[in-house]
Amino acid sequence: MLYTDGVSETRDRTGTFYPLTQRIRQWASAPPRQLLDHLHHDLRSYVHGTRDDDLAALATHRVTPCDRKPAELDRAVPLQRGH
Repeated sequence: MLYTDGVSETRDRTGTFYPLTQRIRQWASAPPRQLLDHLHHDLRSYVHGTRDDDLAALATHRVTPCDRKPAELDRAVPLQRGH
């Protein structure tokens, strides 16, 4: 997951930073869209009031094509040039 400082520097009303590492562990096995939804809702509930910084997060996961074995995906594929 990639995120901007607006996520990691979010604070509650007492000034405590959002505990991103601890919170995100509970959603680690969720698909990317669901993980981002959880994060969004959790950040909104953590901050009471208006935010004054931008937030951005990107979650990814590795996809294995159904028609290939995992070992085949690790081999380098040479680039072919057109004539």
